This record gives sequence, structure tokens and C-alpha cells, in this order.
Amino acid sequence: MTAKELLLTYLENIGNADKLIDLFAEDGAIELPYLESVNMPWRWEGKQVLHGFFKNLPQSFPGFSFKNIKIHIDTPSQVFAEYEVDVIAAKTGRPYHQNYMGKLVAENGKIKLIREAMNMAAVAKSLYPNGIQDLNTK
Repeated sequence: MTAKELLLTYLENIGNADKLIDLFAEDGAIELPYLESVNMPWRWEGKQVLHGFFKNLPQSFPGFSFKNIKIHIDTPSQVFAEYEVDVIAAKTGRPYHQNYMGKLVAENGKIKLIREAMNMAAVAKSLYPNGIQDLNTK
């Protein structure tokens, strides 16, 4: 698969850990670097670790699915896109609206890396008891 095909399949199946894991290389990884700013893990590597990450997502954000996908850069081995999600965080019951920017790197028809950027204020508002104010105490 090309990078674009991999990304679209990944985005369309985000709630299905068993399907997603087949898209990744053995040493594939997902990086969400800005999560480090709120003391959260930001990199997951290897199929076993990624499978656990994907299985947890529907529990944390029931109904998590991407929409409004816009591809900006498309080459056979790399793709860059923007996409959104609107769900309720299970932990707090608060809305989680997020605009992601993601780069996918493909190698031998598999996902080698997905690196995503996101609005950390939206993360704080949905996941922390005092919302964005909790970021000041981290």
C-alpha cells in the first residue's frame, strides 16, 4: 500500500485494534510529541505495544472516529494530512474536539511511523478535572 492508502485505512479503522495492527511494520511507531508537555506517554513502538494502545482508545473515548480528512502532501512513502475527532472523554464526560495534523511514513507497504500534532488545550479541557488550569500545575 502507498502512504496515502495506509493513512486512509488507519483513519477509517481507528476503533479496530486487530485491523490496525496489520497495517504496521514490526518496529512501527506512533508519536504524539506534545503529550509529553502534560506528563503523558508520547511514543508507542512495536506491534504488541501498539495493539494495547489501540485497544485502550475506545475505552477512553467511546465512538472515537476521524472526520474531515484533508490530504496536503502525498508521495508513495509519505503523506501529510489534517483530520478531526469529536467525542466524549469517558473519564470526565467532557467533549473532546481535536484537530490533528499527521505525517505517515510508509516502508515496504506498512506503516513505519505516524507522528501527530494536536491542540493540548483541547486535551486538558477534556481529560483533566480542572481543565486547562491543571496544565499550570504539571
